[in-house]
Amino acid sequence: MSAKYDDIINLPHHVSTKRPHMSVGDRAAQFSPFAALTGYGAAIKETARLTDERIELDEYIKDDLSHRLQIVVDSIKEQPEISITYFKPDARKDGGSYVTVISAVKKVDEYKRVVVMPDGTLISVDEIIGIDGEMFESIIFRSCNE
Repeated sequence: MSAKYDDIINLPHHVSTKRPHMSVGDRAAQFSPFAALTGYGAAIKETARLTDERIELDEYIKDDLSHRLQIVVDSIKEQPEISITYFKPDARKDGGSYVTVISAVKKVDEYKRVVVMPDGTLISVDEIIGIDGEMFESIIFRSCNE
């Protein structure tokens, strides 16, 4: 008794003389419209993406930041380079990320409570967790000598 495909099992692989060989990627693309879980990979990636939680600052740190921001406002004409670290909320899920910008400040809009950077970036005053720069080191140094 012979097996079901014995008559063709040992034949050489057929290569068409009329059509060019199709790449594996092109062959796979033929079936992509039938993908049952379209967008599933992107959803998994989004869920796996980590975000940071917002740090709640105590009153002492808020006062220090307010003082530093006032120093920046007072010396805005000199365009000193400072470093501002702030919380940027995530548009798609809870949390966000902390971003540090090193630049001069174009202006501080006290009415809208935002810091405007030269490139047009708006930083909410309420999201700032750190303001640093050389100008603050010299101020701290002077206060230590007094």
